[in-house]
Amino acid sequence: MSPFQISWKNIWSKPLNAALNILLIAFGTGILTVLLLASTQIEDKLAKNSKDIDLVVGAKGSPLQLILSSIYYIDFPTGNIPMNEAKKLMRNPFVKRAVPLALGDNYNGVRIVGTDSNYISLYGLKLQNGNFWKADLEATIGANVAKEQNLKVGDTFFGGHGLTEMKDEHKDHAYKVVGILEPQQNVTDNLILTAIGSVWKMHEEEVFPHADDTELIKSHKNGTPYHGEKTEADHSHDEDREFTSLLIQYRSPMAVAMFPQMVNQTTNMQAASPAQESTRLFSLIGVGVDTLQWFAVLIMLIAAISVFVNLYNSLKERSYDLAIMRTLGASKGKLFSLIILEGLILTLIGTIIGIALGHGILQLISNYQESSQAKMNGLIFIKEEFYLLAAGLAIGIVAAVIPAVQAYRSNISKILAKN
Repeated sequence: MSPFQISWKNIWSKPLNAALNILLIAFGTGILTVLLLASTQIEDKLAKNSKDIDLVVGAKGSPLQLILSSIYYIDFPTGNIPMNEAKKLMRNPFVKRAVPLALGDNYNGVRIVGTDSNYISLYGLKLQNGNFWKADLEATIGANVAKEQNLKVGDTFFGGHGLTEMKDEHKDHAYKVVGILEPQQNVTDNLILTAIGSVWKMHEEEVFPHADDTELIKSHKNGTPYHGEKTEADHSHDEDREFTSLLIQYRSPMAVAMFPQMVNQTTNMQAASPAQESTRLFSLIGVGVDTLQWFAVLIMLIAAISVFVNLYNSLKERSYDLAIMRTLGASKGKLFSLIILEGLILTLIGTIIGIALGHGILQLISNYQESSQAKMNGLIFIKEEFYLLAAGLAIGIVAAVIPAVQAYRSNISKILAKN
């Protein structure tokens, strides 16, 4: 018999004890796996979606709510801001690029975002099929939207008022899908992008003339929004039109200290920093994560003690068998390795089951998440999981080392004499 076979038979000679040890290790590892995967994905989403966005300007209210609604699209906007006031900020010398957003509609829970061509360059969007929007009521959709809503280039759909439910469908204005984005691995995979004029049309009794977005698409490389030639009618309606928010890129480092303060103190709008609010959000989440992590570590410690007790008691019961093995030629080192191997096998099985359990639980949770933007993925594996596996093996070695040392030091003559 090989050492592995001997250890395996010894472990399962008491199946209930073995199962309990494996269950404890699996439970602790499973919790740690869920927390590790979730926190890593949340942190990754926060970083990817706010990349290259220095500031968000919107209506006064909660800065965190403004960030969540305008960058991550998982909350309701704080309100709207007058377009004329917003344009003054867009022309500020501190601003390199300003991307206006108009929110308020959805299609089967997918948010419809009115914006201009600067949004394309801000996120480095690329097309899988078709074209970017060029006029009102044309839509370029994210890769996940196309897949989940079964939409393709040339299809039409109606938007609904609100951000989460299809209420008060705008049956008078149908959107036409003109393009599908390549997967971007950020929020744009789950958005419907269109011209700002599209959103205005849905909420105005009179359809105001709006500049064609052809020039917007042509001009997005230079980072300067194009608004077309203005007629007197356009100017008269500007006072009534609103944006939801602005995504700002700074022109110089000096803007970090001066521009937000200027917005907050001299206008009726508020400025919120994605970096600061994301850090604040993650710190709030981190309190609960840390608590659960310590709980999981405690379970792992209990599992280690359980494995130790199991091996220690098993060693006492098998002392005669081990002595016979010594008389048949087994070395002290072999007995030592047998006990260590038992601990490793128990913890390895428990750790592998725990990691698989963690992935399964997270995938199950993701199936019930309503927001596509915050959706977790249990099928993603990360390199940090190897640390969990290593930790499980370390627990097995530590739990088995004392019984293994006792087996190594056992006096076979005394053991055989007693029996």
